[in-house]
Amino acid sequence: MKPDYHIDSTFSHFISFFGSLLLISLSISLPAFANPHEYLLANGLKLIVKQDHRSPVVVTQIWYKAGSIDEVNGVTGVAHVLEHMMFKGTKEVPNGEFSKKIAAAGGRENAFTSYDYTGYYQQLHKQHLPMAMKLESDRMRNLILTKEEFAKEIKVVMEERRLRTDDQARALLYEKMMAVAYQSHPYKNPIIGWMNDLENMRVEDAQDWYNHWYAPNNAILVVVGDVDAAEVFKLAQENYGVIEKRPLLTMDARKPQIEPPQLGVKRITVKAPAELPYLIMGYHAPVIKDAAADWEPYALEVLESVLDGHSSARLNKTLVREKQIANSASAGYSAIARGPSIFFLSAVPGVGKTIAELEQALRDEIEKIIKEGVTEEELARVKAQVIAGHVYQRDSIFSQAMQIGRLESTGLSYRDIDTILEKLKTITAEQIRDVAKKYFNEDSLTVAVLDPQPLAQKRPIAPSSDLRH
Repeated sequence: MKPDYHIDSTFSHFISFFGSLLLISLSISLPAFANPHEYLLANGLKLIVKQDHRSPVVVTQIWYKAGSIDEVNGVTGVAHVLEHMMFKGTKEVPNGEFSKKIAAAGGRENAFTSYDYTGYYQQLHKQHLPMAMKLESDRMRNLILTKEEFAKEIKVVMEERRLRTDDQARALLYEKMMAVAYQSHPYKNPIIGWMNDLENMRVEDAQDWYNHWYAPNNAILVVVGDVDAAEVFKLAQENYGVIEKRPLLTMDARKPQIEPPQLGVKRITVKAPAELPYLIMGYHAPVIKDAAADWEPYALEVLESVLDGHSSARLNKTLVREKQIANSASAGYSAIARGPSIFFLSAVPGVGKTIAELEQALRDEIEKIIKEGVTEEELARVKAQVIAGHVYQRDSIFSQAMQIGRLESTGLSYRDIDTILEKLKTITAEQIRDVAKKYFNEDSLTVAVLDPQPLAQKRPIAPSSDLRH
């Protein structure tokens, strides 16, 4: 449910695959998936290279271990603002030239900001990897920030906020819910920032963020594709190796930001222009801290797929098709994050149904799992789908790079990929009941309701290119 800006932020749903296909895929050892190479440059930059020679394409990503979780009050949104400013040029590569060079080479590039990290990527023909690496390493330390460009770009960010949050009732409800569900943890603040902070942000705020966090010893370089690992390491040494490390707090050294226990149900109603009501129920939940020792996050991930993700999942089958209490219903949970997670249930009431009836129906589905559990047949089918969702990420070099970068940027390791798959396969029906009973309780619940107001005339939408970065 936690969105990365510029990446689809809707609930993630696993693609359904036949169990037999999954078993075949798991039994084959593909060379393309067995060769991550890890290097550590003298300045602290970690490089991970995964060779995949199926097509002459390469993806290169630089991940900074700093996201909105690291922001302080008064400058929320600065991580995302700097992401925009990173395309404003250096002495060697003037404003706009970065994107033009990548496009001229037939590639694509963009960036993303999340609660936990900020990333930049290029995907292009392998022969252009030296150019992409030279461009990206240049702006790691040589970015030029001016008041003039900042004044223009902060307006773009504010418009992005209006279009994607303020003018989108469900997104606005989610934002308000997060601000209530978390009492003190930075996840309570939106990634894009509060409008008041954006209105009062200065170019010096972006410069301070850049100076503090954008350093090789706070970054991970991930390269996946038709490359030779030794040659990539040489390129990284030539381009990134000359950048000096900076004094900064590693993730391990940063102060712990522990969310205090919730002591009762929290409820919020948001009035906004919309056609239909909308309900979100969120339960505080753990994330993976030790991939080998933990089991609860894996059980929660399987539970998510029991409830949602395919046509026979419980929420769609029972609430939408059979009882017609909901027009749509879904579940969402992320087991990988630097901070505490939330297990979300969301739904739109069916015709003639109330939010109260809908909430009770969602509660009944959870209670049914606690009391009756899931059948072995259902568990086998769901586990196949969950595991397939992980396995088939490997079909795309971009997805492979994202998987590696996300794990590494949240305190886990790319080496945990196989461990995660094995742990998912071991989850039992009893463990699913245990996590449902433990975490789906009143004291950890936040309920957010969208009270639809008459639809006003929509504001004109800015061209997508204006909001690209």
